[in-house]
Amino acid sequence: MMRLTFLGAARSVTGSRFQLSTGSSTFLVDCGLSQERGLQEKNWEPFPTPPDRLDAVLLTHAHLDHCGLLPRLVRQGFRGPIYATGPTAELARIVMLDSARLQAEDVEQKKRRHERDRREGPHALVPLYEEKDAEAAAGLFREVRLGERVGLPGGAEAEFFEAGHILGSASIRVRAGRNGSSRAVLFSGDIGRWDRPIINDPSPCDQADYVLMESTYGDRLHGDDTRIAEDLRSAVTRAVAEGGNVVIPSFAIERSQEVLYYLNALLREDRVPHLLVFLDSPMATRVNEVFARWPQYLDPDMNALIRDHRSPFDLPGLVLARTSSDSKAINRITGSAIIISGAGMCTGGRIKHHLVRNISRSESTILFVGYQAEGTLGRQIVDGAPQVRILGEMLPVRAHVQRIDGFSGHADRDELLRWAHALRASPKRAFVVHGEAAVADSFRATLRQQLGWNAEVPSPGQTVDLE
Repeated sequence: MMRLTFLGAARSVTGSRFQLSTGSSTFLVDCGLSQERGLQEKNWEPFPTPPDRLDAVLLTHAHLDHCGLLPRLVRQGFRGPIYATGPTAELARIVMLDSARLQAEDVEQKKRRHERDRREGPHALVPLYEEKDAEAAAGLFREVRLGERVGLPGGAEAEFFEAGHILGSASIRVRAGRNGSSRAVLFSGDIGRWDRPIINDPSPCDQADYVLMESTYGDRLHGDDTRIAEDLRSAVTRAVAEGGNVVIPSFAIERSQEVLYYLNALLREDRVPHLLVFLDSPMATRVNEVFARWPQYLDPDMNALIRDHRSPFDLPGLVLARTSSDSKAINRITGSAIIISGAGMCTGGRIKHHLVRNISRSESTILFVGYQAEGTLGRQIVDGAPQVRILGEMLPVRAHVQRIDGFSGHADRDELLRWAHALRASPKRAFVVHGEAAVADSFRATLRQQLGWNAEVPSPGQTVDLE
């Protein structure tokens, strides 16, 4: 009997964490932070299985909501292997160290605010983990190549398939069993899109008995991707005409690189004014270097640009803000500029300081290029909040707020169905995860109606037996 427990990303988008027990071993697939405001308390909860009793972790990719709780797992006793692709291992180390640093900074800021306001929070003001825990977690990674079958403790095996979401991302199939009665469980991870710049297209798995499938955009279509460049051009020209900045909250992995890709084309074609472009994210700068080390994970067009010395990471006017002093200096620039900074959902990092400087300026534009989860600061701004709380201060939202959905690295409803169609036969059961409750329910109905799948939406903490 195989047993599956949905520890995170059930009826929510973030906090990916699934426990699979095969009878002879127990694994986690992903171990990520919950980022929605109402779910962040989950990050402090004890792991249901003592970490020192887990046999291994399988990691689909390096986004914080998939890998960001690994240092806490190690801090509490996990010492097993963490299997991931080479790029994922490199990127996850960057992400985990950055998360530890941001948590330490956040704790110090909260301490000062609480002392000023004479109040206390629900938890002691300590970080979830420290940089030494992130380094310890990074030391447990073992590289897996796409298409390679890897033996796991207890006799199970895993195979990684290109997911096309970010550099190194994978869907993972775990197979366990004996004497011809093995069963395969497929974890989709985050599914990417076809015909996108920079990384390779998804290469879906074609057989599984059980499927866990993401549904972030399972109730909508992204629309015309050809409008990305035009929408970006209009945002930049508007801000320049009015004397403001374009502030782009962006994820350090993939999204920042894709924004640079499109800006590079617009600047080289003289379709936008030649402004300074600040990449104010030390993590994104390090990520750019990782991309250069893994050309086999990049699509042919991107490799061609690099061979021709026209990499989008070297665009004219690009300034890399590596230190906090570099970041603060941006706010002394006169005239308009483009500022790309993390975090993508405005939950922390340097983006908050740029928002404080620009969100109440009607001449500036806050340009969102990624998904904004419920309860995050980014979601409040996108949803039209008249004022928002940033760094302990209530600020009126006067800036122009614009959203470009075409940048999304997540498959939309039809692309999710394309991925599902790759399975030669319907799975025995499908579990719809990684989606807001209403979206997951909608996509469950789509899978039932269009593919005839036995699909369901699991509840947080639910355990199911896989016969």
